[in-house]
Amino acid sequence: MDRIIYTSMTGANAAAQRQSVLAHNLANAGTNGFRAEMSTFRSVPLQGSGAGTRVFALEATSGYVDTPGPTQRTGRALDAMAMGRAWFAVQGLDGQEAYTRNGVFEVSPEGQLVNSNGQAVLSDGGGPIDIPPESTITLGSDGTLTAKTGNQLPVAVGRVKLATPPEDAALVRGNDGLFRTGDGDPLPNDENARLLSGAIEGSNVNSVETMVGMIAAARQFETQMRLLQTAETNDKTASQLLSMNG
Repeated sequence: MDRIIYTSMTGANAAAQRQSVLAHNLANAGTNGFRAEMSTFRSVPLQGSGAGTRVFALEATSGYVDTPGPTQRTGRALDAMAMGRAWFAVQGLDGQEAYTRNGVFEVSPEGQLVNSNGQAVLSDGGGPIDIPPESTITLGSDGTLTAKTGNQLPVAVGRVKLATPPEDAALVRGNDGLFRTGDGDPLPNDENARLLSGAIEGSNVNSVETMVGMIAAARQFETQMRLLQTAETNDKTASQLLSMNG
């Protein structure tokens, strides 16, 4: 009896976790540069006497869908889309270098280049980028920022860092939504990486596919709950038969 209980209990838990991941993805279908989260599960046997035939579902290391989102043309000078597998480098709240595909940039009141979340955009040297006051900024395809103030000649004020992770070492998403390397070390600047200015990358979440997945997860959860109810009914029936035979 307890085998079916373990099966249905862990199955329901896995379905609930999957629905949570899908709901998070759907909520970020409109977030610039968002990467859809994936979740996988594996069976793990229970430890202890008499538990060798019982298993429970354990969430394995979750990853993300590393495919680009749709290109959205804006024409805005400080909007940028990283091309290929490149990422923008920003400074997280912990002061460490992190990575994002969100290329909506602006100048903070302190005169630094930041993204739409207020995180400092880092230069190819690893530091913040200062923008001259009352200047017009243009962004080149290699990440070079050029400032023109009044009638003065344009001058380069920095270069946005574009980093490309190795093929065999995917980035890890943090609780703040930013990505970092597995060992926490910053990636080098990729001299060959390019960006598209005047455009931003949309979320790569497929809303329709995600909603279908949520419905399937909800049905799976209901199935596991019915299985628990069936186990309870069978237990009551068996008890009644034993009492009659006694």
